[in-house]
Amino acid sequence: MTYSHLFEDVCCSRRGVNEKTLEAVIFLALEIAREGREGRKIGTLFVVSDHEEVLKRSKNLILDPLFGHPDEMKKIDDPNMRETVKELAQLDGAFIVADNGVVVSACRYIDASSKGIELPLGLGSRHMAAASITKDTKAVAVVVSESSIVRVFDDGRIVSEIIPEIWLLSRYSIHLTGPYTERHGAQIAVISEK
Repeated sequence: MTYSHLFEDVCCSRRGVNEKTLEAVIFLALEIAREGREGRKIGTLFVVSDHEEVLKRSKNLILDPLFGHPDEMKKIDDPNMRETVKELAQLDGAFIVADNGVVVSACRYIDASSKGIELPLGLGSRHMAAASITKDTKAVAVVVSESSIVRVFDDGRIVSEIIPEIWLLSRYSIHLTGPYTERHGAQIAVISEK
C-alpha cells in the first residue's frame, strides 16, 4: 500500500525541491521515528536540496563517514544506504541530501543564524537548526524528534507535522499556527499547512 497521497501538501512544487527526494527522506524519517535503533528512540535531521549552500553553512562534527564513497552508493532510495543512515542517525549532526537524492554528508553541525526564528516552546536545538537553515537557504528540513514526531520545515517555519502512530495524536498538540489539513492513513497522520 502506498501512502504518497498523504504527503501531497508537503511534497509539492511550492517547496522548490525534488518532490520524490523529499518524499523518500520523509519515509526514511518515519521509519527512524517508528523503529528507533537498538531499542531506543533517536532523533535526527535531514536537510534536503540546495546542498552546496547548506555545506557552506555547516561543518562536520566528526570525520564524515560518507566522504569518498561514490554517489551511486549514497542514493536515499537504495536499501543499503537507508540502513546506513539509520545507523549513522545515532550519531550527532545532520544529513545533507542533494536534490537528486544523494546523501552527500552526515554528522554535520548546522551553523545558521536563529535571528527572527520563533518556534513553539519545547522544541530543541535540532528544530532550531532546521528552521534556521531553511530560512537562510532554499533547502527543506525534515526533523525526527525523539518523541517519534516528524516535522518538516520550509522558509524558517514548521510546515507539516507527521505523527507515525495514531495513538500519539490524542496526546499531541498541533504546532502549526495557521489553517491546516489533516490526512490519515494506516497508523499515520499528516498535518500540513494549507
